[in-house]
Amino acid sequence: MATYVLATNHVDTSAQLCDYLIDRVSRSDEVHAVNSLPGGDDTDSQDVREGEESLNVVSSRLAGVTSVETHQFVRSNAPYTDVLEHADDIDADEIVIGIRKRNPTAKVVFGSTTQRILLHSNQPIAVVPLVEVE
Repeated sequence: MATYVLATNHVDTSAQLCDYLIDRVSRSDEVHAVNSLPGGDDTDSQDVREGEESLNVVSSRLAGVTSVETHQFVRSNAPYTDVLEHADDIDADEIVIGIRKRNPTAKVVFGSTTQRILLHSNQPIAVVPLVEVE
């Protein structure tokens, strides 16, 4: 049995991370999909709705294959903090995150959430290259 934390912020990200996991998970595994929003004035109803939709993609794509729990955190934490804390809380075996291709200048640094997860995680991390969906 393996426990995965899937960090998502968009329906397309969720779909691509599910594509990565679908052949790797079994009935005895658990997937915890996490969406983190800053809360307060930095989060509106549209943000909440989009976060819920990204979590729903994970449920609809993986629930027939394995156990899925979804978590939307709106508690003034940075997204990487919510992902790492949740991974520690459930003793996750692996964190699954996506990364977008960047132009040559931006390649020097990953996105801040991805970079912080990579630098501060206590769990192995699967980094899935995200393809732009048109």
